[in-house]
Amino acid sequence: MELRELRKKSMALPLTPGVYLMKNKKNEIIYVGKAKKLKNRVSSYFGSQKNHTAKVRKMVENVNDFDYILTDSEFEALVLECSLIKQHSPKYNILLKDDKGYSYIKVTKGDWPQISAVLQKDNDDAQYIGPYTSSFSVRNSVDEARKIFMLPSCGKSFPKEIGKTRPCLNYFIKQCMAPCSGKVRQEDYYEAVTEALRFLQGDSTEIVKDLKQKMNDAAENLDFEKAAKLRDKIRSIEKTSERQKIVGTDNRPKDFFAISQTEEKSCLCILRFETGRLRDSKYYILPFFENLAQARSELISRFYSDGAKIPSQILLDGETEDAQLLEEWLSQTAGKKVEIIVPQKGKSAQTVQMCKNNAAEKLAQSMGRTGGVTAALDELSKLLGLKKPPVFIESYDISHTMGSDNVAGMVVFKNGQPYKKSYRRFSIKGFSGQDDYGSMAEVISRRLNEYEINKDSGEGFGILPDLILLDGGKGQVNAVMPIIDAFGYDIPVFGMVKDSSHRTRAIATNGGEIAINSKRQAFTLVSTIQEEVHRYSVSYHRTKHKKSSLGSTLTEIDGVGEKKSKALLKKFRTVTAVKNASVDELCEAEGINKVIAEKIYNHFHKTD
Repeated sequence: MELRELRKKSMALPLTPGVYLMKNKKNEIIYVGKAKKLKNRVSSYFGSQKNHTAKVRKMVENVNDFDYILTDSEFEALVLECSLIKQHSPKYNILLKDDKGYSYIKVTKGDWPQISAVLQKDNDDAQYIGPYTSSFSVRNSVDEARKIFMLPSCGKSFPKEIGKTRPCLNYFIKQCMAPCSGKVRQEDYYEAVTEALRFLQGDSTEIVKDLKQKMNDAAENLDFEKAAKLRDKIRSIEKTSERQKIVGTDNRPKDFFAISQTEEKSCLCILRFETGRLRDSKYYILPFFENLAQARSELISRFYSDGAKIPSQILLDGETEDAQLLEEWLSQTAGKKVEIIVPQKGKSAQTVQMCKNNAAEKLAQSMGRTGGVTAALDELSKLLGLKKPPVFIESYDISHTMGSDNVAGMVVFKNGQPYKKSYRRFSIKGFSGQDDYGSMAEVISRRLNEYEINKDSGEGFGILPDLILLDGGKGQVNAVMPIIDAFGYDIPVFGMVKDSSHRTRAIATNGGEIAINSKRQAFTLVSTIQEEVHRYSVSYHRTKHKKSSLGSTLTEIDGVGEKKSKALLKKFRTVTAVKNASVDELCEAEGINKVIAEKIYNHFHKTD
């Protein structure tokens, strides 16, 4: 079915809530969506494609037909959408795929049960606790429980192998009670397994309370050896719990969601807490999202549709679309009240930021970057209101000495790192004297002219920046914005404002300033860029000023002007070399004849 026919069909839909199913030529469902007003939502796909993301355009290209289901409310549409996505796993819906699969804690039956981490259930009579979405977390937890409660990890079968072998090294380093030795009572072993399971299921507070009571009872009965063993066990549990605990979180189950983005990819991080302890962490590398609020809504519904345990609170790093509908659906599904919160301050906000930093780190690893740089670019883009984190940042600084030897330096940062092959130097040509605004306008004009010439190359000047940072305030910004507008380009431009100690303190716009000090990662990045562009421009200015000073010594000679002075320095490099040159050697410089050469020679060799 052609796009025109699809639009005609969509315009006949009712303005009521419902779910729509996009299908390809094989009649396969490739996308499922919900709408408050079906006609408006579905028809938007088949109109102008200019405002669609690349993902939506690709999906529309593959749509041959669509179906729809009317519902009585938008909430019912959300519930049905989640169900259909889970049932059909459409290609163009956001799929949170996890290669690790689910994991379980396995507890064997019998008087001597053993605990292990497994990836799937077997057809046996063992008890399985789970599923858990992180196999790494399950393995670590089981290993810690075995060490704390001194349970075997060797895989021996009890009571079959009791008394048949000598204890292994774990017994001697006090990480196993060694039931294989035949010296462990069955009831003591069973009690240790029971306590380990309570620990694995998050009951460490009550376990510590019970163990302290047993320790005190043992001490009162003068059984100091038993009391010491219980004390060591308590310390191990408290040490493990402290290592896993995030300071300030309460005991309610909470999930934290945060998204970090680059120019082409996103990473969703989910941190899951129970009883104040981090129980699981999940990471998903996903495409770039144009609409983060819509993405959060889809990600949350998809995650919990797959059977993940729903906590009392879900905390996000930004607003989400359909928040009330999601809360209603989650509460109904979980059988309890569920809140979606965007914390603004306090420990919860700090934990959300930690979640976001982890997402940035994982995303950076997937792209061969560092997490700090990715987080800084993400933070900077939000601070400046950019559509996405900048890939290419160009920065400019003007340097001169009292209006003489005016130069500018241009440095480029690609993905938050110096990209020195694209650094450029400019000698101001349009005027003499001191005019920082005029100098900056000239440099930007020349730079954009170079783009017009080199844009087909895709390198150096042939790449337009995603962001321009000028060393200076709103005056510099106001000076260059008309230039950029005249070329017809949409490039964000901001100034980098220094304090009295020449340290970055704010970002300047054409209408004021944006405080940046509180945004640690963005502040560090901008400060680094400002220091680098200043270093580069000053270095060029000193080189030019030195040559200018040397040249002025030569221009004192009768018949030697600025042009001949430059030719001599180009040939001999230094004034000392010119002084030591013979007449014939001086004639080798461009534009220097024998008469001028003799004047130069006599100037440096005149006698009193």
